[in-house]
Amino acid sequence: MADAAPEPRYASGDPEEGRAAAGVVWLLYLLAIPSANLLALVGVVVAYAMRGSSTGWVRAHFDDQIRLFWSVIVWFILLTIVIIVSAVLSVVLIGIPFLIAAGLAMLVLFIWFTVKSVLGLIGVVQGRTP
Repeated sequence: MADAAPEPRYASGDPEEGRAAAGVVWLLYLLAIPSANLLALVGVVVAYAMRGSSTGWVRAHFDDQIRLFWSVIVWFILLTIVIIVSAVLSVVLIGIPFLIAAGLAMLVLFIWFTVKSVLGLIGVVQGRTP
């Protein structure tokens, strides 16, 4: 006798569908800094994969995670270029203030990424939008 197929945990279009994955992505983002940002890459791949099947506030979390990833990447690249140019210009002492400013901006970027990830994880746990 064949057993009936088990009921899916969430119906298609259920607002809770993808909630666990959204929490995992925020957690991967939090663990990204000690892992040389490799886990952030895994997180954004999961966010892209799960975004299509989710709706409502969970979809908003995936959109926010993808937006956060790409904005941090762009700022990181720009600040890295500024740091390299400032390091070269520091030979003639003109680049030292820019080097310090870019280093502080990089620190602010990492703090912003961490705080945004913590707030996103709290939002998933509480069931609200980011």
